[in-house]
Amino acid sequence: MQIHANAKLVPSTRLLLVQRVLEQHWKVDDVAAAFGISERTAYRWVARWRAGDRELHDRSSAPKRVPRRTPRRVEALIERLRRLRMTSTRIAAQLEMAVSTVGAVLKRLGLNRLSRLEPPEPPNRYERRRPGELIHIDIKKLGRFNTPGHRATGRGHGRNHRAGWEFCHVAIDDYSRVAYVEILDDERAQTCIAFLERAVAWFAERAVRVERVLSDNGSGYRSHAFAAACAGHQVRHLRTRPYRPRTNGKAERFIQTLLREWAYAVRYETSGHRALALGPWINYYNRRRPHGALGHKPPVTRLPAA
Repeated sequence: MQIHANAKLVPSTRLLLVQRVLEQHWKVDDVAAAFGISERTAYRWVARWRAGDRELHDRSSAPKRVPRRTPRRVEALIERLRRLRMTSTRIAAQLEMAVSTVGAVLKRLGLNRLSRLEPPEPPNRYERRRPGELIHIDIKKLGRFNTPGHRATGRGHGRNHRAGWEFCHVAIDDYSRVAYVEILDDERAQTCIAFLERAVAWFAERAVRVERVLSDNGSGYRSHAFAAACAGHQVRHLRTRPYRPRTNGKAERFIQTLLREWAYAVRYETSGHRALALGPWINYYNRRRPHGALGHKPPVTRLPAA
C-alpha cells in the first residue's frame, strides 16, 4: 500500500478519527481541528466507513477510462516489433506513429531498454580460496577541483573550468576484500605498471603473494609492457569479457563504496583535501569497517598476518 506523500492521515489515524466521531461523539469540526485537516476530509472518511470501507486506504487516482490510450492490439504489435530488437524510432516509422507514443508504450511494457529483452542473468557469486589468488584492479576517473563543485553547492554553482582529472587506481583482493588504492595523474600503461608493482609489494608486506590480476580491457592493461610486467612478477593477467563490467564485479562494487563513503561523503574544499582523506578511509575500510560478505568482519581479519 502506498500513502500519498502529502497525506496527513494514515489508515490507523483515519480509524481513530472515525471512532471519535461515531463512538465518542466528538463534533466533526473538533476532530478536524485536532488532526489538522478540513471538515470536508473528516466527513469523507466517516462516509467511507459508513459505506463499509474498513481498510480506509488511499484509492488510486488513475482514471477508469483513457479514451485516447493506444489500443491494446497496437501495443501488442509494438511489443512484437520490439522483441525483434527494433528501435522505438524504427517502430514509429513502421507504424506511422509518434516516437513519443511508442516510447511511452515501451516504458509501460518495461521494454524501454534493449537489455530488458533478455531474461535476467542469475547471480554468479564466487570467492577465491586464499588471499592473493586473484586481485581485481580497476580505475575510476575523478574530476579535480579548486572550489567545491555542484555536488556540494548545487547545480550551476562551483564550476571548475579546465581543472583536469585524476585517476583512482584500485586493487582489491578477491578472498579478503583488502584494498590498496592510489590517486595518480593518468591511466597510461607505465602508470598502470608502476601501480601494479607497488600493489604487489604492498600485499607482499602483508604475507600475500599475488598470483593473478583481473582487469578490464583498458588500453593501459592491454599493452605489451603491462603483460611483460605481470610476467616479471610471475603474475597471470586475466581480462574481463568486453562490455561485461560485472566480470570484475568486486572492483566495481568497491568503487561504489569508495565514492559513496569517501569521494562524495563530505564537502571537500579542493581535490587535494579529498586526496588527504583517502589514506585514513582506506585504513578504516581494511581494518575496522564491517563487510557484509565477510560475516560483518573487517577485511584484514582474512589476511594471514592478521
